[in-house]
Amino acid sequence: MDAYPRASGRVVYLVVCAGQPAQRIGDLVERIQRMGWIVCVVATPAVAAWLDLDRLAAQTGYPVRSTYKLPHEPDVLPRPDALIAVPATFNTINKWAAGINDTLALGLLNEALGMDLAVFAVPFTSPPLAVHPAYRRSLDFLRDQGVTMVDLDTTTEWSAVTDALTRVCG
Repeated sequence: MDAYPRASGRVVYLVVCAGQPAQRIGDLVERIQRMGWIVCVVATPAVAAWLDLDRLAAQTGYPVRSTYKLPHEPDVLPRPDALIAVPATFNTINKWAAGINDTLALGLLNEALGMDLAVFAVPFTSPPLAVHPAYRRSLDFLRDQGVTMVDLDTTTEWSAVTDALTRVCG
């Protein structure tokens, strides 16, 4: 985590998971960029197949990462100041809280808990899974670790996410 390239502004990583709102992640990228942030996208392997990675790379100016780099390869993304897991699925929330590091996305989420970053989760799951006891425990654990939970209201065009970013990071 020490060899990041430099960036000329504040950087936010969007850790994108395989939930339906991910299909509109380009809209969130645009909103956050209009706020003056540099945006980098890290996709879970499952959602990488859904997204137009080339379009997102052109929009952000950075490649979309979904797998670990080789040890001899340099980091291509600048160091983040904030990290947003969006939409944070049942699987991602539970694996993150358990400390499972089996994807680049989860690895970055886990590292973020030990760094001086603003960390957000935008939970998105089905109603039956939302009341699962493991999911509730995982959300509570992540809150206790300082993760800001953001309710996703898709009718507001991501405003809950951008409002939370503004509230926490200025």
